[in-house]
Amino acid sequence: MARAVKVSMSDRIVENADVVYKKIMKAQKPSMTTPVRSLSNVKYHPKKGHFQMLGKVKKRTLTVGTVKTFAQSLKMMALSKELIDSDDVATKREAYYISKNWGKAGFSEQPESDTIMDDVEAMFGVNREQLRFIPEEKGGDIAGKLIVIDTDSKGKKLRIDCTKFGSGAYSIPSVVESLQFQSKAKFILAIETAGMFQRLVKYDYWEKNDCILISMGGVPTRACRRFIRRLSDKLKIPVYAFVDGDPYGYFNIYRTLKVGSGNAAHLNEFFCVPRTTFLGVTPQDVIDYKLPTHPLKEVDIKRAKDALKNDPFVIHHKRWQAAINQMLKMGVRVEQQAFAKHGLDFVVKEYLPAKLKNTSKFLP
Repeated sequence: MARAVKVSMSDRIVENADVVYKKIMKAQKPSMTTPVRSLSNVKYHPKKGHFQMLGKVKKRTLTVGTVKTFAQSLKMMALSKELIDSDDVATKREAYYISKNWGKAGFSEQPESDTIMDDVEAMFGVNREQLRFIPEEKGGDIAGKLIVIDTDSKGKKLRIDCTKFGSGAYSIPSVVESLQFQSKAKFILAIETAGMFQRLVKYDYWEKNDCILISMGGVPTRACRRFIRRLSDKLKIPVYAFVDGDPYGYFNIYRTLKVGSGNAAHLNEFFCVPRTTFLGVTPQDVIDYKLPTHPLKEVDIKRAKDALKNDPFVIHHKRWQAAINQMLKMGVRVEQQAFAKHGLDFVVKEYLPAKLKNTSKFLP
C-alpha cells in the first residue's frame, strides 16, 4: 500500500497557481473559490465547542471587472511561497508595502491587503502564520505561575519564568506553536483591559491564588487565543473570562475567545478556547455590587439585538439570552474599573473571591 505523501504549503501554492495558468493557456476563465466568512455561514457545534463552517462559498472568476483582485490574490500567494521557501516572515503591514512593487496590482490601503490575505488563508484552509504572515500587534501579556519553554534563534532552549517579571509581564510572541508549558496553576484568568491586569499584578493576585493572569488587551489576537488554547489543553485547567459588561465585551471579546468568529470560522477549531466560561462583569453584577454605569449606546443596542437574532452561540444558550435581555432592560453598560467605587482592592479582596466560590454559576 502506497504511503501518502505530505504536500508542503509551498507545493500547494504552486499546484493552485498551475491550475490557473493552464486554464489561461487554454483560453478558459480560471476561478478561485473561498468560503464566505461571516456569521451567516457558521453553525455552533456545542460538543466540539466552536463555530463550524456551513457550505456557502464565493467564487471569483477572472473577468475584466475582477482582474485586479485576481492578480492581487496570485501575487499574495507568490509572496507567501517566497517567504516559505526562504524561511522568512512578513508582517501584515510589510506585505502591504511590498505590494507597492506590484505595479497596478498594488494595494491602495492596507484593509484591501488584509482582505486578500484572509481570502488566500481561507482558500487553503490554513492560518496566515502558515503562509508566513504575522500580525503587527502584540499577542497579550502573561503573569503568574507558568514556565514557558521557548527556543532562541540559535536553537537553544530557554525557560521563561512568568513569576520573575516584577511589575512587568511576559509578552506572548506572534507565533506560539513551538512553545512548551510547565505549571501547577489551578486556573487561567483572561482579562480584557491592561489596567485591570496591572491592578491584579500589583496585588500579587496570581501568587495568592495559584493562577495564571493573561491580559488580552481588548479583542484577543489570534496568537493570544492560540496561546490560551494550547495552555488550556496542556494543563487541562479552566479558563475564566473577566471583561467589561457591554455587548462588545460579551461578543467581540468573550464569544470570540470561547467559540471563535464568523470571519475566521475555517480556523476556529484551533483558535477558540472551549474551556472558557464567563466570570463577569454580568448585568446582575451591576445590581449586586451597585456599580456605576453608562447608558447603552445605539451601537450597543444594535449589537445586542443582532446577537439575540443572528448569533448561533447566543441562540443556543438561553442563559446568555436572559443576560442580554436583562442588560437591554436595564439600558446600561459597565466597565471593569467600576469596582473602584468600593476601593482599589475591592476586586482582589471581595469580587473575585465571591465569584470563584460559585464557578458553576458562570455564564457558559
